[in-house]
Amino acid sequence: MATSVKAIVLTGYGTNCEMEMAHACRLGGADQVDIVHLSELGMGKFSLDQYHFLNLPGGFLDGDDLGAGQAGAHRWKYATIKANGERLQDQLQRFIGDGKLILGVCNGFQLMVKAGLLPGFDHDYATRALSLTHNDSGRFEDRWVTLKVDRQSPCVFTRGLDTLYFPVRHGEGKFVAQDQAIMTRLGQAKLIALRYVDPATGAPTETYPHNPNGSPAGVAGICDPTGRLFGLMPHPEAFLHRTNHPRWTREELPEEGQGVQLFRNAVDFIRGNL
Repeated sequence: MATSVKAIVLTGYGTNCEMEMAHACRLGGADQVDIVHLSELGMGKFSLDQYHFLNLPGGFLDGDDLGAGQAGAHRWKYATIKANGERLQDQLQRFIGDGKLILGVCNGFQLMVKAGLLPGFDHDYATRALSLTHNDSGRFEDRWVTLKVDRQSPCVFTRGLDTLYFPVRHGEGKFVAQDQAIMTRLGQAKLIALRYVDPATGAPTETYPHNPNGSPAGVAGICDPTGRLFGLMPHPEAFLHRTNHPRWTREELPEEGQGVQLFRNAVDFIRGNL
């Protein structure tokens, strides 16, 4: 069992939420948290083998010039590590095979689906079957949304949680699948861990603005069948303290923001299983 939980937060090429994500890992109980530029992985200065928990933060990876996360996904697939010639993709696949955890938020989620890390059906973490595309509103959305956790999902990160309130900040967050069969399989396996809901009814919604991008069935975040890989568009690392909440001066709120619990769940899982 891991006595010292080590988390890595990747940055570079347009990422801009790495500081908040690293702080979230610390608040969640990680013993070591390193912010590492992706080029440092490529040079061999750092290795995923050193860590238990990989964090892919939000931002504007490569300026989203080829579509959000697309260029970054190709970098993961084809880059080699200068120190030993190993493919970065091989190191990533080994990390997954060792039972470790990956969290992708916003641009990090986009990167995960375009690199084929999600949905991870049949232990396939390289074939792309999903994407995240332009919001139905046709514009960048920066707003807080109400989210419902599927309590039956295997997702490690959402254990014990029910209703969440996080901000979204994206222009390309609409979830799309290769075909309806993929959506059906996601639903049957309970891999849609998080959905946008109407705060008045608590029901999943496709209606704007409660669903900020038009994702079908209100999909806001999905996990792989093991529950160890999780990607979501809303930003849990943006709600770590009550003063992050937009109505903190008008409502009685717990000191700790809801986002911390996702990271604590990850750390607790690592301590008990790795």
